[in-house]
Amino acid sequence: MHKATVLIPAFNEEATVGRVISVARMAGFPVVVVDDGSSDQTAKVAAEAGARAIRLEKNQGKGGALKVGLEAVLTPLVILLDADLVGLKPEHLRSLLEPVASGQTDMAIGVFKAGGFMTDFGNRTTPQLSGQRACKRDLLLSVPNLASERWPEPAITAHLKSTGARWQYVELRQVSQVMKEKKRGFWRGLKQRMGMYWNLLRFRLRRHRSAG
Repeated sequence: MHKATVLIPAFNEEATVGRVISVARMAGFPVVVVDDGSSDQTAKVAAEAGARAIRLEKNQGKGGALKVGLEAVLTPLVILLDADLVGLKPEHLRSLLEPVASGQTDMAIGVFKAGGFMTDFGNRTTPQLSGQRACKRDLLLSVPNLASERWPEPAITAHLKSTGARWQYVELRQVSQVMKEKKRGFWRGLKQRMGMYWNLLRFRLRRHRSAG
């Protein structure tokens, strides 16, 4: 367990980040939380829960937060978690890490099952966008332009394919996320969701132009 660190990028997640950290600590992992320019008490809550909290003054997007966090991680393996998970247990983290730690695969990607209809549907429809992952730290650091990707999961997946890395999906039973529309209010959450989709589309367009 001491060979892996849990890394959590977080933006305005004071209501949920503490319980995610608590589960990671119960599982025996050190935790690094990167507060990506939050306007709430995310960094304070993270520190009080036992994480090393790094606060960014300006919001950089998830890729930028991941890059900062990876540079602070001291272990060869890393477990990436979103800060708004519900139903997470220590065994979920161990099952995510095990195939990587044993050398079976280069990256394990967590997929929700039986956690809730909406999050299950979205996660299983596009599992390559899951934020729950375990892999070698160096693999993530080698993702091109990681820090500039506001939503880095497509860039990570593209890097896996281009390098011939192995990956597999791991079911995370009864785990879900708090929907953006519930966290931020319907209209603000919907705006953030549309912004996420737009960034994902822009990545696909950039890849298409580059291939052309």
